[in-house]
Amino acid sequence: MFDILEADIVVFQETKIQRKDLSDDMVLVPGWDCCFSLPRHKKGYSGVVIYTRQSVCAPIRAEEGITGILCPPNSSTSFSNLPEEEQIGGYPTPSQLASSAVDATTLDSEGRCVVLEFPAFVLLGVYSPANRDETRDDFRLGFLDVLDARIRNLIAMGKRVFLTGDLNISREELDAANAEASMRKQGLTGLEFVSTPARRLFNHLLEGGKVFGERDGGREEPVMWDICRAFHPDRKGMFTCWEQKVNARPGNCGARIDYVLCSLTMKDWFSDSNIQEGLMGSDHCPVYAVMKDKINIDGEEQDTKDVMNPPGMFSNGERLREYSTANDALPLSGKLIPEFFGRRNIRDMFARKPSIQQSQSTNVTSKDAGVLDAKGSVNGSSAIETTSTKADSAQALSATAPVASSNDPSVAGTKRPMGEVSTSKSLKRAKSGSSATAPAAIGKGQQSLKGFFKPKSNTISNHSSVAEEPVVSEANTHDVTRGADLEPVAESLEDKHDLATPTETASPLSSADGSARQKVTSSGTSGLQTANSSPTSRSASTQDQDTVHDPIQSKESWSKLFTKPAAPRCEGHDEPCITLLTKKPGMNLGRSFWMCPRPLGPSGAKEKNTQWRCQTFIWCSDWNPNAANG
Repeated sequence: MFDILEADIVVFQETKIQRKDLSDDMVLVPGWDCCFSLPRHKKGYSGVVIYTRQSVCAPIRAEEGITGILCPPNSSTSFSNLPEEEQIGGYPTPSQLASSAVDATTLDSEGRCVVLEFPAFVLLGVYSPANRDETRDDFRLGFLDVLDARIRNLIAMGKRVFLTGDLNISREELDAANAEASMRKQGLTGLEFVSTPARRLFNHLLEGGKVFGERDGGREEPVMWDICRAFHPDRKGMFTCWEQKVNARPGNCGARIDYVLCSLTMKDWFSDSNIQEGLMGSDHCPVYAVMKDKINIDGEEQDTKDVMNPPGMFSNGERLREYSTANDALPLSGKLIPEFFGRRNIRDMFARKPSIQQSQSTNVTSKDAGVLDAKGSVNGSSAIETTSTKADSAQALSATAPVASSNDPSVAGTKRPMGEVSTSKSLKRAKSGSSATAPAAIGKGQQSLKGFFKPKSNTISNHSSVAEEPVVSEANTHDVTRGADLEPVAESLEDKHDLATPTETASPLSSADGSARQKVTSSGTSGLQTANSSPTSRSASTQDQDTVHDPIQSKESWSKLFTKPAAPRCEGHDEPCITLLTKKPGMNLGRSFWMCPRPLGPSGAKEKNTQWRCQTFIWCSDWNPNAANG
């Protein structure tokens, strides 16, 4: 995955995992380090992780959350109370936190931000709350308000900031395909659209952001630059997110809500920035920015690798020492999580090396990092890339099942004695054999599936010897559904009392696949003569004939019961419709409906006489396929 992205820093949002879900494939990635922020309470919700390629860059500090109220691993001291040399800084002041309707602990409890500091800049990987409903408005605005304060505080300290992630805000009309339809639906003008609370706050942050009226206090000047839009200022349809439920991606009916932003002093650091809309696997696509090999810092040209690593690791772009997990990994590093510390990737466990060599894992990691650097670098440029991963595309961060160790004493030392195994097997064989020769039990109900089609049996006491009924025991239900096989059975059941007593020879036979046994009655030629002298037999035969179930009719009845109704065809393309469920609160919540199966068009609305989704809409409760066909 990382080779496909061709990046040196990769930021994922909405990982939707907990700590117990972490696996070797997520944490012990050869040549990469990682820092996670996971939700404290909600399961399968939110989450951010940043991966850094060790051969190119290594952070000098790492934190979780935007307020500084959380604590580093294995510590009870919050980030904001650490010694100054260990802090990233820029934490919101009490007055800035007071402007939020949500307290700092709650804001940082959902795993929405990872902060890494490099000598060149401070990187914030963010997953901003979405605009779902009014109950989350306070949390959303509070998060954005505190994020704005943290960024401005860092810049006021003289630090450069790089902000990336899913901010869940479309900047202006150009960044949303259905902006006009949304404005009409909400009764908003263009001015009001860009002045909604979250969008106005975001535009305060950006140079060139549309802010109408007086600027808010404390936000008099913009401090960030929209890198991707700066490289494509007039490009339409540059969207990064599409609604999957309506299949909006093929028609590019989406919104640009994922960004790569930087401080104004970093404008000339980048050679390219774009989106990767062709990279599938999520309802979002990656957005990236490529840094130049040489960047200007305070009027001095420096090699990018020199300022993207701890001091003394690179000089003029040449490596002086290798990355060491023991010395360079930060407390927030995933490789220092107790479950993974001192371990290698699960693939290396199959090498069966002596446990003494585990202390050499640091050297192996360093060598692997050098190999990945040679393969992963593109034209010597460093890339910073962010991507969003959703629940339906967890391949990149999918949890793997644990592998049982062959040295587990709980498994190795509990072998069952041979005597017990042989005894149980012999008992089973005896049980199976006895069932093959035992006479058919009477009055035990239905013995097989074919018994469903049998008529009620009538005992005839006038005969001194009654013909034995064939006993059929089939394990394969496939034969039950074949009418041709069942009709002879029904006919033989009808005439069973009219046959003269034959000479019986019972021979157990097994089917070709060994899955069923039958007891077949064979008789001589004389046994086929019909006895017509008994009126009692004829009356019993007539009664049995009335109670026989038609297998074909039964099959059709069950098929009609469980078969889905035929889908209506859409009006615009005469194609079978698809069914969806209404989730919008209201009187129709939970109702299903039929609609055109084609993707939504670029306009975001249903269209006529085009290749995109037409206006067909039918409630499932109103659809009658029989009336339509008639």
